[in-house]
Amino acid sequence: MSILVTGGAGYIGSHVVRLLQQQGQDVVVIDDLSSGSQQRIGSAKLVALDLAAETATQKLVALIEAESVEAVIHLAARKQVGESVSKPEWYFEQNIGGMAHLLEAMRLTKVNKMVFSSSAATYGMPDTDFVKEDFDCKPINPYGQTKLIGEWMTANAERAWGLRAVNLRYFNVAGAGWPDLADTAKMNLVPIVFDALASGKAPAVFGTDYDTADGSCVRDYVHVLDLAEAHLTSLDYLARDDRKHSTFNVGTGVGASVLQVLNEIKRVSKIDFEVEMQPRRPGDPPYLCADVSRIKSELDWSAKRGLAEIIESAWNARSAAN
Repeated sequence: MSILVTGGAGYIGSHVVRLLQQQGQDVVVIDDLSSGSQQRIGSAKLVALDLAAETATQKLVALIEAESVEAVIHLAARKQVGESVSKPEWYFEQNIGGMAHLLEAMRLTKVNKMVFSSSAATYGMPDTDFVKEDFDCKPINPYGQTKLIGEWMTANAERAWGLRAVNLRYFNVAGAGWPDLADTAKMNLVPIVFDALASGKAPAVFGTDYDTADGSCVRDYVHVLDLAEAHLTSLDYLARDDRKHSTFNVGTGVGASVLQVLNEIKRVSKIDFEVEMQPRRPGDPPYLCADVSRIKSELDWSAKRGLAEIIESAWNARSAAN
């Protein structure tokens, strides 16, 4: 029996894969390698596949049967907010079309356990600092919309044919669990700052006049290893018959401002860099943090690592790669 991890060669997925391997699980990875790397997944079997391709369902059925897959962790998706605004049709084709193919293959092969990678982007612009899962979701970009629709799809599959699913709404993921699994994404704050420092540029801060302690946006930064552990805990939860909910925030429940993150990077890197202050970006809520009471009470999961360890691990991984 094996676990299928879609998007398993990416930043978050590779952490999930490594933890599964450490547990002795057989892991099969599907990834189109558009942003992932085979070097990240060790001995796991890799199948290069675009889930949105017309033939994907047929290929998935054959793979699931051949590898005796018993559960799926679905992380594969396009995830750049700005790109989703400029290419909305493609995002729906990729994220929703790909998930439809995957769910159909699971239905046909009677694999009924899925952990789905959702996002705090489903919330849009909440009018509260700490967001609960039952908040009225109003995503403000196509990326967030595809994640919310993905949650609806798991709910419909549960009613239609008995899927058991957990939807994990990620907050701001950062850090590295191992030096070779650094975040290299060009849209996440920490690697953006690292890239700026490497090129001798001043990192930009968008908005310093928000109603927060230092005027910059506040977010909930969760260590990628804590997040990966939440996926494994979710697999265990799916085996239980006393499940109350299917959707969980994954964060720390503690906010950190952009300027606090930059100050932590200064401390760890020992670089006293200047910051370029820029106007606000449209669509940035001043404060977005997770209410984590549900995941603590039902999954007995909570983040173990704080901002200092997040930045230290990210910097060490970046340094090891250079």
